[in-house]
Amino acid sequence: MKITDNYNRPIEYMRLAVTDRCNLRCFYCMPEEGIKYLPKKELLTYEEMERLVRISSEMGVNKVRITGGEPFVRRGLIEFLERIRANTAIEKINITTNGVLTKQYIPQLKALGITDINLSIDTLDRDRFFQITRRDELPKVMDTLYEMLDEGFKVKINAVVMEGKNTEDIYELAKFTEKHPVEVRFIEEMPFNGEGSHYPVLNWNFKKILEELTQHFPAISKLPTEKAATAVKYQIPGYAGNIGIIAAFTRTFCGSCNRIRLTAQGTLKTCLYDSGVLDLRKILRSEADDETIKTALIGAFKSRAKDGYEAEKNRSQDNKVSESMSTIGG
Repeated sequence: MKITDNYNRPIEYMRLAVTDRCNLRCFYCMPEEGIKYLPKKELLTYEEMERLVRISSEMGVNKVRITGGEPFVRRGLIEFLERIRANTAIEKINITTNGVLTKQYIPQLKALGITDINLSIDTLDRDRFFQITRRDELPKVMDTLYEMLDEGFKVKINAVVMEGKNTEDIYELAKFTEKHPVEVRFIEEMPFNGEGSHYPVLNWNFKKILEELTQHFPAISKLPTEKAATAVKYQIPGYAGNIGIIAAFTRTFCGSCNRIRLTAQGTLKTCLYDSGVLDLRKILRSEADDETIKTALIGAFKSRAKDGYEAEKNRSQDNKVSESMSTIGG
């Protein structure tokens, strides 16, 4: 069974948040005091998540990315990953993590064949890392990164580009790919921070990021873009790794989007910018059978917004984009 949305885009990829909690306090994700975390009973259980992954896989989803919050703060994650790995319809399981707690689980992840990891590292400077995350954890994160590279993991570094915070790090992060086989992905800042946009205008958009890279690396060249990719990739000649730029705020990749998001509380988002289109937790706990859930999912897919701008426009006036990225799955 293969499902497409109302614009004939296939639904193949689920981003699954297993928790809304995080052990960092990145200023672009949440206010300094943090957010009000959901009571445990309001989060999906692992069993409920496993069921939704199974049902989605029967409808054509073949890739799952585990996110949070920070996924490794939730107990029992490895056991959950083992159960998801047993689903043969899921061809790929990836994880997005901040790397603070991840190192201890590297052998188990490798044994499960889960070796595609996105690490959130906005700067290689310890002081700026503290300023951005409000935690002094860069040494742990870098230990995790180097251990994963030593073990042959395919690592992508996610760096949100923020005016006045880390634009001087664009060069250093790009330079890191010279000797390390990683993909450093520069991401436009989005207003999912618990308070709304930090700037009247986003100056550091994908064009300005590319201009900055070209200034330092004139020979940088564009690589072929993969189907449904969010990042436009570039290569610096002779470098071991590569670079990506994600126009997350400008939203240039919506036309090929094959992703859905499931928040930790069971809200389905067919676009990052919508406010949630289906309460799957309520449906699950009404003891609905699989066919009822599939029908509800199909209905959501067939009324999907054309792009992120339409999804944002469809939000109510008193529900503007401002929620924390920690609550919606990264």
